[in-house]
Amino acid sequence: MNELKLAIILGSTRPGRNGAAVADWVLTRAKERANAGYELVDLLDHPLPHLDEALPASTGRYSGEHTKAWSATIARFDGFVFVTPEYNHSTSGVLKNAIDHLYGEWNNKAAAFVSYGSLGGARAVEHLRAISSELQIAHVRQQLSFSLLTDFENFSVFKPAARHDAAAEVLFDQLESWARALKTVRS
Repeated sequence: MNELKLAIILGSTRPGRNGAAVADWVLTRAKERANAGYELVDLLDHPLPHLDEALPASTGRYSGEHTKAWSATIARFDGFVFVTPEYNHSTSGVLKNAIDHLYGEWNNKAAAFVSYGSLGGARAVEHLRAISSELQIAHVRQQLSFSLLTDFENFSVFKPAARHDAAAEVLFDQLESWARALKTVRS
């Protein structure tokens, strides 16, 4: 079977964001994988206005060039690792907006979640799980949750505990397995 193409979506554009270090850590481990290709998709590189499409995303009829470009980016992937901060007990607005711009490009693909925040970003992931279900994204059980209290020095320098390495391997195994299976569904 063809190599899987998986995106690590960095879901924060905030100045001084911690997400870049987290996403880089995930990408470094993902690059060691033999059966899948991982690529970082930084939302800073895909500036989307607040949802401005006149028709629902489920129609697949996009008018904005920014939405068409975002669609082309997401459509080429078999699955996703969403790297999300937790802001006010949820995911970031910019990530939710990027997700809401599309529909069919997400369908029958797999996702895993990596979060960070005061409680490890767990509440942000729970919201993303519900959103993913509506978009027909199969989300895996394993997630990575990084605490600002224990995995960051001074709340800003990423220094993850060693225990996260084994959890990351499980996350990648689950994601690749589901992404491979769903690729046959889309065929």
